[in-house]
Parts: sequence; structure tokens; C-alpha cells
Amino acid sequence: MHIIISPTKKMRYVENNLEITEPELLEDTLEILSWLKDRTYSELKTIWQCNDKLAEQNYERIKSMELDKRVTPAILAYDGIVFKTIEPEKFSPKEIEYLSDKLRILSGFYGVLKPTDGVVPYRLEMQAKANILGHDDLYDFWGEKLYSQLKTPIVNLASKEYYKAIEKYLGEDDVFITCNFFEVIEKKPVQKATYSKIARGEMVRYMAENNVQEIEKIKRFDKLGYKYSEDNSSEREYNFYRETKSKYK
Repeated sequence: MHIIISPTKKMRYVENNLEITEPELLEDTLEILSWLKDRTYSELKTIWQCNDKLAEQNYERIKSMELDKRVTPAILAYDGIVFKTIEPEKFSPKEIEYLSDKLRILSGFYGVLKPTDGVVPYRLEMQAKANILGHDDLYDFWGEKLYSQLKTPIVNLASKEYYKAIEKYLGEDDVFITCNFFEVIEKKPVQKATYSKIARGEMVRYMAENNVQEIEKIKRFDKLGYKYSEDNSSEREYNFYRETKSKYK
């Protein structure tokens, strides 16, 4: 079983004591890096779709980037809502071992990452329009490689931008379960991006803390007031709901 999550744009370098491993698809990452280094500032700014300050920061970062210098384990390097909710720095060695075995982070730059894989800060979304080595985009560049790194059943806690990179390669016998989290507001279920990200992080933490080995057991998830709904779920989607008296903004 593998759990998949998305990366975040915000990254950091962290001093830590975790044993660092090497990303499985590092040779492909080196090809991407070489291609990025050959691009002009204007070309990269277009790819990144960001403001001048971020573009300048990342342009300088790309020009001096070395993939084996000042690396941080991926689970600590990404600094978005999902990762902050997981709180891996508070995990026991046994829980870190669980994450290393089960959790995989999909990345436009690194492909697929284990939590302990050493990474450097970068900016490259999977949906970026980067025609590397003649490929139409990063989905085309990575092809089936991301899917081949995963073991089913797959618990999908990633965004559409990332899980679509493996979705089309799934076979009929592959078990791929997407977890959705809904807020029930005035009897109507709605999905709120921020709350869904928090719930995804909580689900990862729940699975690690409870050493979940069977996919059926994630139906027991009840953190933050969410409850699994058998009636509103399917073989491919596990849907969780929580009641609220006020509208989330």
C-alpha cells in the first residue's frame, strides 16, 4: 500500500537527524535541472507563473543548484498546510518508519519521493508548461515512471494536478482510493480547499499513528469531526463529512 500526497511551493532547509536517502528518479531530475539551467530568466518566469521577486529568487537558485548539497528530507522540506498538519518532527521512530514505507510525495521536479529522500528547494509545478527534451509537458516527460514507483492499493490524498500523472496508467485490478472531505453547511456538502488540506494531513498522521496496513481501516478516521459515509462513497472514493453550523470563509 502507498499513500500519495502533493508537494508544496513553500520549502525550507532544516537541520535534522533523519537518515537521508536518494530519490529513485534522480537521473531524470538531473535532466530537468540541466534543461532549466539553459533557460533564460524570461522563459523561467513564464514557466513559474509568479511575481518578479519569486522569479528572481528562483532564477538564482536554479543557476547555483546542486542536488547533493544542503539537502533536507522531503517530509521536512515541504512547508505547506498538509505537511504542517502531519507534524513529522513529533513522530516516533516507528511512525517515521511507517511513513518511509507507505508515504510517497509526487513532484514535478523529483517525480516520486520517499519522506526521507534528500531534496533542495525548487519551484516547478507538475502542470508547468515545460517542453523538456521535446516532451509536451511534465506529464509527458514523466510518463509511466511515477506509476511504476507505486504499490497498490493506493490511498490518494493528492490534488488532481498531481494524481492525474498516474491515473491514466492504472490497470483494472489496481485499487486506487481517493479520499474526499466535505463540510456540511446548511445541509449541503461542500469542499473547502484549506480544510481539505488539513484533513489530508490529519489522515496521514492518523494512518502513521495507528499503523494502518489495510485500506478498509481508513474508514475509521474520525479526526476533526469527520465521519466516513458508506452511503455516499464508492469503490474508488471514500467520502468523509462533518457538520458545521456556520459557513466557512
